[in-house]
Amino acid sequence: MNKPATRWTDQRVETIIGNLLRAGVLLAAAVVALGGVIFLVRHGCTMPQYARFVGEPFELRTVSGIVRRAASFRGRNIIQLGLLLLIATPVARVAFSVVAFALERDRLYVGVTLIVLAVLLFSLAGGHV
Repeated sequence: MNKPATRWTDQRVETIIGNLLRAGVLLAAAVVALGGVIFLVRHGCTMPQYARFVGEPFELRTVSGIVRRAASFRGRNIIQLGLLLLIATPVARVAFSVVAFALERDRLYVGVTLIVLAVLLFSLAGGHV
């Protein structure tokens, strides 16, 4: 017996997108919470120095740097990874929408969604080509 082909209906796509967004936000929150706990365990008793501003290290300003530094299991690095995951969640939603529209053979929406994805990626890259 042949199994019927699964159809990509609007309701099914919306359900998958909802689950994707929910999972992305929950994963990002868990990673940020883990990083926060690690940071507080290691630096919870340190007095903050508000008289002098110190920004994030350069390595934590790029995707590859964040991923590489998160492997060191330091709180600040893990928090930054969680924030990166939070930012990546809606981008993943748009990328999935391109695939879903392509499977539905809706060329107009594939084109529009690809433009939106390109604008998102361009802006996340800092506006540099």
